[in-house]
Amino acid sequence: MDRREIAALLAYIGRLDPRTIRTDQGEARDQLAQWHELLDDVPMVTPHGWDARVAVRQHIRTSPYQILPADIARPWESYRRERLARHSDPTPSADPDDQAAWTAELAGARRAVAAGTAQPAQARAITSSQDGIDPRLQARLDQIGSCIPPAARSALAPYRPARAAREAAVAQGLPDALSVRCEWCLAPVGEPCRRRIGPNDGVRAITPRATPHPGRLDLAAQQAQHTEQAQQPALA
Repeated sequence: MDRREIAALLAYIGRLDPRTIRTDQGEARDQLAQWHELLDDVPMVTPHGWDARVAVRQHIRTSPYQILPADIARPWESYRRERLARHSDPTPSADPDDQAAWTAELAGARRAVAAGTAQPAQARAITSSQDGIDPRLQARLDQIGSCIPPAARSALAPYRPARAAREAAVAQGLPDALSVRCEWCLAPVGEPCRRRIGPNDGVRAITPRATPHPGRLDLAAQQAQHTEQAQQPALA
């Protein structure tokens, strides 16, 4: 606030609490200089929710003590902290290779949010399935058939053999063995089979198998057969 705004704020405070009024010209000048020195970086009002007069009214309504500059500066600092806590830095439009411009744009956005001249940038929430898929993403998925391109999937196959074997089996029309629980190694649905000496022998191993146990394959085939039979219309 500049000196004119401080003077207007002191006049507003005097109307609500006559104890703050200074009738002597020298005392009034000293009071104005003191408040301006302490509230120089606090705005009178911002476009997004801050108004120093609201802080004044709140203090006079709830406190029996005469208002001080700190009673306005404290709510202002709380306002700044709350806005910065809700702010997620958006990606700057500057060239990432230009470190000075990149940093300056980030700092400028934070200063604008803290000063109340810009709204905090919220992080984008994860959309639910009800919102649907972006049309451009859906077109890309229709083109390549998966969110992972075939070339990348082939390059990743040596590093995840269990998933590669599962995808190859499904592509050949075989039942998905990981859709059922393995009764041999007790691997849950969706997890690869594990190596162990025998069932229920208390020995646990953490090394995953590239291929599921034969019993798990048979169980998945039986479940797929039962599902297919259930989907067929009942004969009269």
